[in-house]
Amino acid sequence: MAGSVKRHYRSELRAAQALDTRRSIVCAASRLFIEDGYGATTIDAVAEAAGVSRKTVFTAVGGKLDLLKVALDWAVAGDDRPVAVADRGDMRQVMAEGDAVVFLRGCAAAMVAISSRVAGLAHALEVAAGMDPAACDLVEHGRRHRLDDARMIVDRLRALGALSSELTSGEAVDLVWLATDPALYDRLVRVRGWSGRRFEKWLSRFLIGQLLNTGHAGT
Repeated sequence: MAGSVKRHYRSELRAAQALDTRRSIVCAASRLFIEDGYGATTIDAVAEAAGVSRKTVFTAVGGKLDLLKVALDWAVAGDDRPVAVADRGDMRQVMAEGDAVVFLRGCAAAMVAISSRVAGLAHALEVAAGMDPAACDLVEHGRRHRLDDARMIVDRLRALGALSSELTSGEAVDLVWLATDPALYDRLVRVRGWSGRRFEKWLSRFLIGQLLNTGHAGT
C-alpha cells in the first residue's frame, strides 16, 4: 500500500512539473510572438526564454504553429483550464441575463476582456497566415468560432424578443461577428490610443444601437 501511495505521489508530481513546463513554454512563446513577431520567433528562442531544451518545446507543445494555437486558445479562455468560455460561470451568467441592454453590455465587457488578451497574438497569426498555409486554417477556425458565438448572442436576443426588426438574423450575426474581431480592439486601443474602458463603452453603444429594437434600445 505504501509503495502504491509513493508511486501515485510521484506520478502527480511529474504531471504537475510537466504542466508547469508547458505553461512556461507557452507563456514565453506568447511574449515572443507579440514582441518580435511570428517570423522572427524561433523554437530555439522560445526554448531559451522558457529555460528548456529545443526537444522539450516540441515534446511539451509542438512546433511553432502549435505554440501559437495553444497561446491563442489560452488567451481566449484566460487560462489553461479545459473549460469552454461559454461554459464558464461568468459567461453563463451573462447569457442568462433577461434584460437585453444589460445582456449586450455584458457581452461587450466579455469581448473586450478577450480582445485585450488576444489582439497581439491575433496580429501574429495574420502574419503567420502569409507565411504558412497551415496558419490560414487556424485563421478560418477562429472566424468560424466567432461566427458560432455571434449566432448564440443573436439567438438570445431573439428569445428575449429584443432583436431589431430592421435586421435579418444573418445581418445581426454579421454585426456581432464583426464586433468580436480582435482587430477592432487592436486598431483603436493599440494603434489609436483609446483606453480599454473607452473602447468598451463604444462597443456597448454599437451593439445596443445596431441590434435592439427601439423599445429595448431606449431603456
